[in-house]
Amino acid sequence: METSTRLYTLNYDEAKTYLWAAVFVACNMVLPPLFHLIPQGGIIFSPLSLVILAGAYKFGWKTGLLAAVLSPLANHLLTGIPEWGVLQVMTVKLAVLALIAGLAAERFRKVSLPVIIGVVLVSELIGCAGEFLLTGGVDATIADFVIGWPGLLLQVIGAWLILKFL
Repeated sequence: METSTRLYTLNYDEAKTYLWAAVFVACNMVLPPLFHLIPQGGIIFSPLSLVILAGAYKFGWKTGLLAAVLSPLANHLLTGIPEWGVLQVMTVKLAVLALIAGLAAERFRKVSLPVIIGVVLVSELIGCAGEFLLTGGVDATIADFVIGWPGLLLQVIGAWLILKFL
């Protein structure tokens, strides 16, 4: 399951970087309230991750990193979600996802399901290690896999479809 699509590596001196990052932040302002209509929907589906994964893979790690840092902060400032205590962990995990997605896209130069699966799994493992270091607890880390597996599946399939068809 492989498709060829145009991938970009935008830099911080390009206006497109900030334009696309703003688009991803805007998407990440719309998606979470929809998922929060489902009980524990934010925890189960991690809607910010889907946009960051697809955006970083398509436009590079710099664009993804910018959106990864700004999305949870903008959500917190405007809606109070994520809560302050979760904001650091979420930002670290999204930043890791953006970096790995952008670097994988640079390395493989194609959109393939195995690469997307690898990106999600590697970033989740590194992100969980970061979460453990920040919180000192394993409960939330384990919950990411036990409760959050539908979100991981959504990231893989959703990002692959977005990248393939958009």
